[in-house]
Amino acid sequence: MNPLPTESDAPALVHDLRSHLALCEDLLAVVASENQALRGSGAYVAFDFYQQRKDLLPRLERSLTSLRAQRLARQQSGAAARTQHPEVAALLRSNQDLVMRIIMLDRENEQALLRRGLVPAWHLPPAQRQQPHYVADLYRRHAPR
Repeated sequence: MNPLPTESDAPALVHDLRSHLALCEDLLAVVASENQALRGSGAYVAFDFYQQRKDLLPRLERSLTSLRAQRLARQQSGAAARTQHPEVAALLRSNQDLVMRIIMLDRENEQALLRRGLVPAWHLPPAQRQQPHYVADLYRRHAPR
């Protein structure tokens, strides 16, 4: 059984959250460049963007694994220990906001691909994703209470 987290675990969490934020910024850059390519009238090379995303995937998996371990350790600590580091809450919020921006932009990219006829029918998004307030509902469901 793991011991309860100590005060020294907070810097590790802050480091992991900053690393994850940097990774999300890299992913946002890929999604944004894909968006620009789709908005332009030039040729769109899907494989290039696929390869960039694929290259980021191992880093994302490592980051998420580390954050899951940190989350479990943080949940075991008392509420007082969690409130001692407001920087963690700010970084969590920044990460969440950035992830939501990525999701929204990626959704725009999917719609642009659909308009261009570049997505096979079996890859069409499910009907529930066509709700106009889907992202806002995600925020509400996962907002801290």
